Amino acid sequence: MIFESLPTTPRSDELIDKAFSRAARTGRAKQNKLEAQQSMLQTASNILSDNLENVVVEWPDFELVDPFYYELADAVVTQSVTGRKTDSGDTTEGVDALRQSLSEVMWASRQIDNLAREYQSKLRKTDADTARKHRKQAFARMASVVEEVEDDLLRLGAARDALKGLPDIRPDEPAVVVAGYPNVGKSSFVNDVTRASNEIARYPFTTKGVQIGHFERERIRYQIIDTPGLLDRPEDERNDIERQAVSAIEHLADAVIFVVDASGECGYPLESQLELRDAVQERFEQRNIPVLTVCNKSDRSTDVEADLYMSVETGENVDDVLDAAVEAVGFEPDIPPSRNE
Repeated sequence: MIFESLPTTPRSDELIDKAFSRAARTGRAKQNKLEAQQSMLQTASNILSDNLENVVVEWPDFELVDPFYYELADAVVTQSVTGRKTDSGDTTEGVDALRQSLSEVMWASRQIDNLAREYQSKLRKTDADTARKHRKQAFARMASVVEEVEDDLLRLGAARDALKGLPDIRPDEPAVVVAGYPNVGKSSFVNDVTRASNEIARYPFTTKGVQIGHFERERIRYQIIDTPGLLDRPEDERNDIERQAVSAIEHLADAVIFVVDASGECGYPLESQLELRDAVQERFEQRNIPVLTVCNKSDRSTDVEADLYMSVETGENVDDVLDAAVEAVGFEPDIPPSRNE
């Protein structure tokens, strides 16, 4: 997962203390007082500049990430990190706020380098006492630069913490998304077809875990995903963050299984279930993503028009539903040509 390896982002005061403490030790190791000031300046500037630059370069280029991860990051960061005020007074949020903070931190890294060059030039042209004054002045200005991006470092740290724990969903693998009202049997279906070899992961904006499982057909691994709190209720009951998360899922899904319960035991009228099905179908079919209507609990009722009927409880037609989903996905792996071709 692209955000899994993001390193911890240092706070501005932690970074300043680290740089100046290391610089002081370097200076004490020098016998020549002028060389000590030059070495202190170089050590501090290297630590500050390198650490700030490393914060930036460890983040992926959002222009190149998969649309699923872009949309998901935008939703997660908007939920977890407050927007920042721009010079014009507008508030930026989500990925835009991240990119702006990354730009500010890179600016700070370059400013530290510029200050180091400026003051090293001064130190080479003076005596030890004056050099000490110049070095202290340089430290003060460097600390001011780092403190100027304190909010950006905090924002990047909070975003890193929120994104690092996202579930490991792979956009390059075919994915089947399971939708439908609660208690219609979605989780039982996912458990059954994956033989319970699934995991529960959490998005910061959902109260229930996202259920992710895997199964294989003809040596191809498929992801099957149930997203409680997102595709289990009407659009007007979702907040802005949840709507954006659904948009991310649109980029991920290759097919959707919409599960209905005609028996009514789920606690939701069949009419409401079909209204949600129609909304999901309209949304996903705009991206040419097939939606299969599957009636679960068919041993109790089949009083609904559906593409397939199954009973997870008895095992009836469960494999047929999975086969239909695989056919709907229509995934064809890229196979390198043989040497004879």
